[in-house]
Amino acid sequence: MQRAKKTGVKRGRPVRAPEAALEMREHLLDRAEALFSRHGYHGVTIREVARSANVDPALVHYYFETKQGLFDAVFVRRADVVNDERIRSMEAYGLAAGEHITIEGCIEAFLEPIVRRSMQGDPGWKDYFRLVALVNNTSQWGGEMMTRFFDPVIRRLVDLLRKCMPGAEEADLFWCYHFLSGALTLSLSETGRIDRLSGGLCASSDTQAIYRRMVPFIAAGFRRICLPDTEVEQRRANSHASTPGR
Repeated sequence: MQRAKKTGVKRGRPVRAPEAALEMREHLLDRAEALFSRHGYHGVTIREVARSANVDPALVHYYFETKQGLFDAVFVRRADVVNDERIRSMEAYGLAAGEHITIEGCIEAFLEPIVRRSMQGDPGWKDYFRLVALVNNTSQWGGEMMTRFFDPVIRRLVDLLRKCMPGAEEADLFWCYHFLSGALTLSLSETGRIDRLSGGLCASSDTQAIYRRMVPFIAAGFRRICLPDTEVEQRRANSHASTPGR
């Protein structure tokens, strides 16, 4: 009979040493994240997570109690990190830009932490961004979950953009963010669709190419929808006149 491969992870009772317990918890979150990002909430069971982590299902229940508890823990773990990074990025940009704030600068500050994490190639972050895209497109409960974890960051972006476009209608600002959110989460999913559609000219994994095009594309949309026609040319001229360092 073939022996099971040693993985360094114990299948038995919960570990008691704090550092070992934290390591076990992170291990379970990593395995759950990978499965949820591919199959969604309803496509994964506690037993499958346990099998992937090489532990007993009871151990998963010990750390997270329920599948919902596990899913929430997976979601919040990286949300806290990227939310903090985006808030600090936008605050730093707002202070540096002062009255020379631009739509492009706001969007760059909002996107930069996400793009940087994606470009680092960490499989965990890749899985997490795919999971966020999946949740963002789940009609039954995705909206509630995105609201719970991301609304403060989004409202900070809208506040920043409002300084660029003080005459913008509130509804227009939120509609434009809605379009930004869709473009961003589709791009982070790296589905390979554009690879096939373009016959290999484009690659969904080319984060630099996406970022280079997404910022001006989204900025043009905000500008066209949110600014009165008489302000568009003036704002465009101001954005090209000088871009302060961040």
